[in-house]
Amino acid sequence: MIIAQKISKYFGKVEALKDISFEIGQGEIVGFLGKNGAGKTTLMRILTSYLTPNAGRAFIAGKDVTQKGVAVRRHIGYLPETPSLYPYMTVREYLKFAAQLKDIPVRHIGRSIAKVLDDCRLSYVQNTLIAHLSKGYQQRIGIAQAIIHDPAVLILDEPTNGLDPTQIQQVRKLIKDIEHQRTVLLSTHNLFEIEKIARRILIINRGQLIKDQSLESLLKEEGATGLEEVFLKLNPPQVERSDD
Repeated sequence: MIIAQKISKYFGKVEALKDISFEIGQGEIVGFLGKNGAGKTTLMRILTSYLTPNAGRAFIAGKDVTQKGVAVRRHIGYLPETPSLYPYMTVREYLKFAAQLKDIPVRHIGRSIAKVLDDCRLSYVQNTLIAHLSKGYQQRIGIAQAIIHDPAVLILDEPTNGLDPTQIQQVRKLIKDIEHQRTVLLSTHNLFEIEKIARRILIINRGQLIKDQSLESLLKEEGATGLEEVFLKLNPPQVERSDD
């Protein structure tokens, strides 16, 4: 469902991505890891056709993201790190607006809203202003807008950012509930959550893909008991130099 072929991206003289290649099959949930500035968000924006690569190609559901951007977006649900919500709309109003933007036929909009309200546990607050809801509810609204058009591919950038443990557990269950229904690429700094959700791991470092394998084989290969241990081994903290 997702194919990246030797993708490179430059911002001026800075090489944000270098020859990134991988394939993700239908129904896979894949964890995408890297330090801040490693290139994760840049790659996600390329896959969702919001950025154009300087080299290489990417395909979603067989469609070239550069040449068929509009068609690609019909197959993708995207949750950016900070969802673009409208605080003075109610949840239902916002989801109706999202459905219209995503070209859901008018006769199907009510059914689509009802489904995501149920799937994302939002029915109880559907007539509440978004501004009056907690961060956890707002993240669920972000996921609801991402899946309202029933996309084949779901790309999530920090879906549990800023949530408390109960809210994180709710979002984790929501993602797990769609396993095998959709292909999911999930980026987060919460490595414990990745271990709970994903079965395959991609790790990027300084714009290069350094690991692409199952969670089980990665832990075994690195002789680690958890993903945090692997991540720190592959991305050791930099020692700050003293001027003394």
